[in-house]
Amino acid sequence: MDYISSNLALNVRQLRSARQLSQAQLAQIAGIPRPTLAHLESGAANPTLSVLMRIASALQVLIEELVAPPRSLVRHVPVEDLHHRQRGEATVRHVLPDAIRGLSWERMELPAGVQAVGIPHARGTQKYVASEQGQMVITVGEEQIRLAPGDVAVFRGDQRHRYENVGPVVAVCFGLVTAAPIAG
Repeated sequence: MDYISSNLALNVRQLRSARQLSQAQLAQIAGIPRPTLAHLESGAANPTLSVLMRIASALQVLIEELVAPPRSLVRHVPVEDLHHRQRGEATVRHVLPDAIRGLSWERMELPAGVQAVGIPHARGTQKYVASEQGQMVITVGEEQIRLAPGDVAVFRGDQRHRYENVGPVVAVCFGLVTAAPIAG
């Protein structure tokens, strides 16, 4: 049961901090003495159900969230866990581990001298391609654009397009496809 006190202490501290409340402010909102809250946050308290209910209410969470194992503030996703695929000799890897409706963000590595054909996206999408490394030519329909590191190409995502590495080193670019143009 010692882990419950530790979970409670850490969760209350994290939730209070996330809401930018001092101990005195949270104690006042919860209607409990500040020393009671300080004791609870130290992990040494054994609060009553009434005190837990008051703190949960003040933090606008369920009691279960106060005593559950603390949620991590950050999630590490190793590169090998990100979805990736080969498109010929090109490697295309998702940048984000979670799907976001109406948004696709990928990183492409294109070896020297290699071409990759892009698959047209849904009608109404916008594609942004940002060059990170190397020299790349992007062909959209019949139009060509040469990108150096830092350059960005913007085009309708539903168009035929292809990428060609015209330099001597691996070219790297990031492609962002949105369901609608991003307001600027």
